[in-house]
Amino acid sequence: MRQIIIFSILITSVYSIQAQEKDSITKDSYKKVDSATTTEQKNIMTTKDIDDMVITGTLKPISKSKSPVSVEIYTQKFFRKNPTPNVFEAIAMINGVRPQLNCSVCNTGDIHINGLEGPYTMILIDGMPIVSSLSTVYGLSGIPNSLIDRIEVVKGPASSLYGSEAMGGVINIITKNALTAPKLSLDIMTTSWSENNLDISTKLNISRNAASIISLNYFNANKRFDENKDNFTDSALQKRISVFNKWNFRRKNSRSASFALRYLYEDRFGGEMQWNKSYRGSEKKYGESIYTNRLEAFGLYQLPVKENIMIQFSYNYHDQNSYYGINPYLAKQKVSFIQTYWDKKIKNHSLLFGFTFKNTFYDDNTPGTLSADGFTNQPMKSPIFGGFIQDQWEISEKNTLLIGYRLDYDKIHRSVHSPRLAWKYSPNPFHTFRFNFGTGFRVVNLFTEDHAALTGSREVVIQSNLQPERSVNGNLNYMWKIPAGNHLINLDASAFHTYFSNKIVGDFDSDPEKIIYNNLNGYGISRGLSLNTDLIFSFPLSINLGLTYVDVYQKFDDERQKSQQLHAPKWSGTYNITYKFSYNLAVDFTGQWYGPMRLPILVNDYRPEYSPWYSLANIQVSKSFSSGFEVYCGIKNLFNFTPKNPIMRPFDPFDRNVNDPINNPNRYTFDTTYGYAPMQKIRGFLGIKYTLK
Repeated sequence: MRQIIIFSILITSVYSIQAQEKDSITKDSYKKVDSATTTEQKNIMTTKDIDDMVITGTLKPISKSKSPVSVEIYTQKFFRKNPTPNVFEAIAMINGVRPQLNCSVCNTGDIHINGLEGPYTMILIDGMPIVSSLSTVYGLSGIPNSLIDRIEVVKGPASSLYGSEAMGGVINIITKNALTAPKLSLDIMTTSWSENNLDISTKLNISRNAASIISLNYFNANKRFDENKDNFTDSALQKRISVFNKWNFRRKNSRSASFALRYLYEDRFGGEMQWNKSYRGSEKKYGESIYTNRLEAFGLYQLPVKENIMIQFSYNYHDQNSYYGINPYLAKQKVSFIQTYWDKKIKNHSLLFGFTFKNTFYDDNTPGTLSADGFTNQPMKSPIFGGFIQDQWEISEKNTLLIGYRLDYDKIHRSVHSPRLAWKYSPNPFHTFRFNFGTGFRVVNLFTEDHAALTGSREVVIQSNLQPERSVNGNLNYMWKIPAGNHLINLDASAFHTYFSNKIVGDFDSDPEKIIYNNLNGYGISRGLSLNTDLIFSFPLSINLGLTYVDVYQKFDDERQKSQQLHAPKWSGTYNITYKFSYNLAVDFTGQWYGPMRLPILVNDYRPEYSPWYSLANIQVSKSFSSGFEVYCGIKNLFNFTPKNPIMRPFDPFDRNVNDPINNPNRYTFDTTYGYAPMQKIRGFLGIKYTLK
């Protein structure tokens, strides 16, 4: 209540100021309009027209307006409208992209795109596959927003360029360039739930042609809250530190060269309110305790030759030491990646030839890495070789055609083929049509992320004819720029359809001594529509709205499942409203809303099978000063929404009394997978930024 009163006073003072400042949210780069366009149209086009350089859709820099692949761009300014300590929380502001909490205790999560599960979303950092497999569990929350220059999103399969794990889409986190970064950046934020976040970075000019940026992020949320009185923490406690160092170099003929290192350590806990570290791994008090150590290295180098030949490389090491109640999960993963490609321009053809090699080492203490005898540890090594070719053909000013093909070789699946087709048609500067068709694939992933489900010694059995997971996707995108006075209304609409086959699942039930991996006898469909609109008014108001409808289902033996897919709401959307006053004062109202989603319930469960309609809204007031300072404050979860009964039987987490016929006639068990939204109630936040350019 105290935060609400403070905020009301702020809003009252804001509205007493006369709003005369013109909105400055327009982009810095604009597209030239041909000489046939009228003067009025020229003014409109230069007022609002996103034409930034993008790389994710075609693997090389190209203006967004010329890209045959639909790429969405989100800058750091966009995410500052709702300040968050990490990428996992921030990305919820993107329409059609949903961070999913998979555990109500430790708050593990993944990112869904257009209704497809997290393992089918590829997360890149500077174009490198840094976040994958084991690191998707807790690694996403360890990427601080302070590293971001922009985020590019491609929805739909992109396997022809990025290989496995890019079936649902690609999220490319592009970090700041040390050559153009501010000399000093500082951001300190705290909330009424004792979430404290510090971001500080400095730029070092090593010479005229070399610069380095050093960034430190520290996050501490160590106060226990139990607002729903179930004796479990409402949100996971976290102590996290991330250190980032990136080098950029100026070279002859504007050739590229960069190198970056990042280290992450996190201590995370969720569980009973009385738990402490002395109970780690014991049956006295239930707790989920996870220690994460992670190291990343990645870089890019353009060869000093006449031809445009690039080499990209990355390496990451991930160590997880965790206990889920009494169940230990100790895992290590090492992923090496190298890619080289040749970008060749021949008349109106832009050709791309490339080769990749990715090697994954994985080891843990579960039966998933035991040999057939059930006693010998056998770490998994998964090398994948790949090659790709792409031709972007500028047929005319209005027509662009892109054709691509990729071949990957995996020791289990052997050869995997991924073709791709994209076409762009722009009859004039106000209308653009894009059609994309492609295939996706994902190699079998034997190491499970559902750690607590693995108990005892099991033999891993792979069916002899196991096929890779495959998908075929079609996507139609239409962009319409509508003149409205001296501004434009931007509409971006997409229709998508994905056919998903050969889904690989682990069967734990057929034989208690085995884990049997097999392809499902059926297929899946993910189809839907999405709409984004940007409204810029003559007075300092801007509105961004997003709407997504998805229909995700599976068919087995030609019969459609009656229930919709878990955690895949048919309807969802985003809203982002900004009003700028004079004296550099701004108010941002942001949020997401979701329709009912099916949840994992137990037999005879008293909890509803579907979640209600709900919205997570935030409001912020910020003021910037010419000295480089900015002060911001606001309220998160403005409507105070939290799920009801997310944990089953929190009073018996070790299932000691699960067979009590009187007090538990339905034999309910302790369950933490029902949660679908954060348990954090309404809370205030306050922060200060300083930038020295």
